[in-house]
Amino acid sequence: MKRALIIRHVPYEGVAGFRQPIEDAGYEVDRIDVADPAFSSLDLREPDLLIMMGGPMGVYEQDRHPWIACQLRRLRQRLEADRPTLGVCFGAQMMAAALGAEVYPGPAKEVGFHPVRVHDHALDGPLRHIVDVPVLHWHGDTFTVPDNVELLASSHVYEHQAFRRGRNLLALQFHAEMGEDERFNAWIEEWPESVIEAGGTEADLRQAHDLHGPRAVAAGRRMIGEWVAGLSSTA
Repeated sequence: MKRALIIRHVPYEGVAGFRQPIEDAGYEVDRIDVADPAFSSLDLREPDLLIMMGGPMGVYEQDRHPWIACQLRRLRQRLEADRPTLGVCFGAQMMAAALGAEVYPGPAKEVGFHPVRVHDHALDGPLRHIVDVPVLHWHGDTFTVPDNVELLASSHVYEHQAFRRGRNLLALQFHAEMGEDERFNAWIEEWPESVIEAGGTEADLRQAHDLHGPRAVAAGRRMIGEWVAGLSSTA
């Protein structure tokens, strides 16, 4: 059986709604936390599919989180080998950095449910499933576009929302996996200031979650299901 490995940077940011399409594609899903002592010696080239989820840290905070530099070094080897890799939010920023881009704090917090604009050249790919679908955003960092990738989507707050390289590398700044997972409550409890900085309220965000969450997750599952189905079998 094919093996998918989730890298979890904090306990309350897991694969959530994306687990189902990955398992449906025949992957046995495993997980490791960066706090696990075994993480530092793990060869990230080995899993058939690597999934890196979000976290409140910045890629540039390597003094506070020494594991970031260690993970980047091993991630770079995986991406050089074109091994199937999915990054979400902080995971997407890690992919950008490993491909030579700059990751830095943006001018505003982007927190809440709203659609991304999928670029015309990406409308025949997996992101077509999220067109006009409000998905969850929760970040304040952004990145320059790495060389030799396709920018797939933008929002009214940040231009760089998703990119791909070929069939095997996909990076998503937004959280189309979230909308039915109870860990959403932990996000609000952990970062209430982010909601306020983005100009919202906890009550409005919870209402948006109830309204848009199920549709967002359903669209996200279709998106990931199509992407996984198209992975190169030779990678």
